[in-house]
Amino acid sequence: MIPFPMIDPVAVQIGPIGIRWYALAYIAGIVIGWRLARRLVEAAPAAGTARQMDDFVTWATLGIILGGRLGYVLFYRPGHYLQHPLEALMLWQGGMAFHGGALGVILAALWFCRREGLNPLAFGDRVAVVVPIGLFFGRLANFINGELWGRQTDVPWAMVFPADPAQLPRHPSQLYQAGLEGIALFALMLLLWSRPANRARVGLLTGALIAGYGVARLAGEFFRQPDAHLGFLLGGATMGQLLSLPMVAIGAVLIWRARPAPR
Repeated sequence: MIPFPMIDPVAVQIGPIGIRWYALAYIAGIVIGWRLARRLVEAAPAAGTARQMDDFVTWATLGIILGGRLGYVLFYRPGHYLQHPLEALMLWQGGMAFHGGALGVILAALWFCRREGLNPLAFGDRVAVVVPIGLFFGRLANFINGELWGRQTDVPWAMVFPADPAQLPRHPSQLYQAGLEGIALFALMLLLWSRPANRARVGLLTGALIAGYGVARLAGEFFRQPDAHLGFLLGGATMGQLLSLPMVAIGAVLIWRARPAPR
């Protein structure tokens, strides 16, 4: 085993106010993704303007936070929050779901594109390229918090997480997922983006992100310990895997239907 690096989850403490690494991860993902997306959205064939991407950042942020929290409440702990509804508003206690955040951003993008008269798939292709940046920082924050740890293992890089009641050596699955959902998926999206023919196929990059994340999450869940209150579900699958299977199918359909944009 290797020791778990004890990093204080609070990055900066200013009097009674503590700024956590988790919050900084969200901020870093949104800001870096926004700055890159401003350049991507105007690349030929243009899907919008840098100003419109600036405006969309606020919509996307609300979609991430509201959708992520609502997704966690509905997908992972509906019974608990049904009995304690006010706790659903306590974001500082943790509990966000990517699948809910993804739905929130999709709805925000559809609403924004309708308001601006943009093609939602073309605009979504630009946003899709930068999404893995946020996923990478989010998984690193999970690791720093010592949460969402992996299954028991005897690999040389196993770790004992301080919050684990069993104190067993486990996979640092947060780092696996940061590599798969963050680094590998971002590299794939940049590779696809680099070819003008792919950029011209409206919906291709959106489909690649959705399907790519689904595959990465399916793989990562084989090393991650399922939530204690859910355990293994249908056929031994985890909730994350069951939610990711439709993403692979939807992404594949978008890729198959992608057609070059009209001149």
